[in-house]
Amino acid sequence: MESAGFKEWAIVCAALGSGQQSIILRKGGIAEGRDGFCFQHREFFLFPTAFHEQWEKTRLPRVALSRMIDGEVEINFWVKIHAIEVVTSLEKAEALAPLHVLRPSVVEERFNYKETRALHVAFVRVFRIFPAWKFPDALAFGGCRSWVKLPAPPSTLGSEPVIDDEEHAQRARFFRAIVGDAAMQVPLPS
Repeated sequence: MESAGFKEWAIVCAALGSGQQSIILRKGGIAEGRDGFCFQHREFFLFPTAFHEQWEKTRLPRVALSRMIDGEVEINFWVKIHAIEVVTSLEKAEALAPLHVLRPSVVEERFNYKETRALHVAFVRVFRIFPAWKFPDALAFGGCRSWVKLPAPPSTLGSEPVIDDEEHAQRARFFRAIVGDAAMQVPLPS
């Protein structure tokens, strides 16, 4: 697997890693460039970021998260994209609520970002890695962008899916029912 990191709020990484969330919703970061955001990799590591207001932007109760240590990055999950869709209907975006933990107001805010009025949505399968992968933080990981290049992962990492095959298939059917079958057939970057 290429060592691509996808920057996401630590609380969303935890929700993905606990099986509470099966999609990633993205409007794009400030540093995404003129072309805006796109899912660039089929498989990637979740790179947790600290954002002080992230609890208030989710429907989750406050619980303890893994403590983020200054100067260190800890990676606990990798993701495989099974489908992508640019959702151009706010109603469809709102109907995806059972697959994520964000508040409706956050989904609407992201949907209405700039003049595009759309959300990039990826239906994903999440895998817990063990042991946790830790490495020094670096300036190259900073900034408001979605993708970062990580060091080469250790060859000793193991992984397992966070939800079983049956639950994943059920969620895939739900996703398909909302966004349509075309999303499940979109060719993804390798």
